[in-house]
Amino acid sequence: MTTEMPPRLAGRFYLTEGGAETELLYKWGFDLPEFAMFTLLDNSGADAVVHAMYRRYFEVAAHHGTGMLVAAHDYRASPDWSAKLGYNLDQLADFERRTIAFLDAMRREYADRVSDVYIAGCIGPRGDAYGTGGEITEDEAEEYHATQLATLKETVADMAVAMTFNNVPEAVGVIRAAGRIGMPVGVSLTLTTEGRLRSGPTLAEAIKAIDARTDGAAQWFGINCSHPLEFEPAIAEPGPWQDRLRFVRPNAARMEKVALCKLGHLEDGDPVELGMQMGDVARRLPKADILGGCCGTDDRHLHEIGLNAAPLFRSA
Repeated sequence: MTTEMPPRLAGRFYLTEGGAETELLYKWGFDLPEFAMFTLLDNSGADAVVHAMYRRYFEVAAHHGTGMLVAAHDYRASPDWSAKLGYNLDQLADFERRTIAFLDAMRREYADRVSDVYIAGCIGPRGDAYGTGGEITEDEAEEYHATQLATLKETVADMAVAMTFNNVPEAVGVIRAAGRIGMPVGVSLTLTTEGRLRSGPTLAEAIKAIDARTDGAAQWFGINCSHPLEFEPAIAEPGPWQDRLRFVRPNAARMEKVALCKLGHLEDGDPVELGMQMGDVARRLPKADILGGCCGTDDRHLHEIGLNAAPLFRSA
């Protein structure tokens, strides 16, 4: 692969957003049916809150001098989830275009303060992110995710990121769908408290298997929705596969995923501690230069990650 997306930056890393959905749910009290943030695009009362939240992310990036790889509302913007919410495919495509337009507007607003900002469409799994992914096949996954990817391809999105995937066949399918239309894609996997995908393989086993089935076509791999103490066993396994890990977005707290989502309040852990843990991750995984947060995190956690990670990249 000759061109990486996003391109590597000399002496800098890329910041991503924090756990937008959990912040909106538990800090600001918005309802997210089926965990679908894109429904807020039609909620005028949410507009100012969402813009302010993303401005805080950009302010952290400006403070630490990082680039950004940002995604927004479209984690659930795929056919099955849309049908559960009562939207047809034309409405779904409109939501997708609007979420990318939102990110593009944010990028232009901060153009003089934050450089190297790339926009990613966010592809969620077809089924339960905290399950095994069911019996989905590679071909079924390729056909299913092609719908959202085709719409993304028509926008200014620079790439797609498949988030919280939990099995090999679905990851293979989304990579193949993206490759068919020429959309760069990264794949982020989620792990259990034992450091494995819910479907069984270790992180190393999954990455090796996915690469083998796709001729290494994914731009990179990542980990999200897992706390550093949870994915510690996974990244401790040595080998060249670690060079494929570029994207890390931890949860704020070490807690079983379903329980974390049913607390009814924001479990934000210790931002300072998380920042130090992510500094250690950056030291151990020098190829990992796209860092942010997942459930329970916000701009405070991102700031602490910046405090710990930015000096490492400047001195590399």
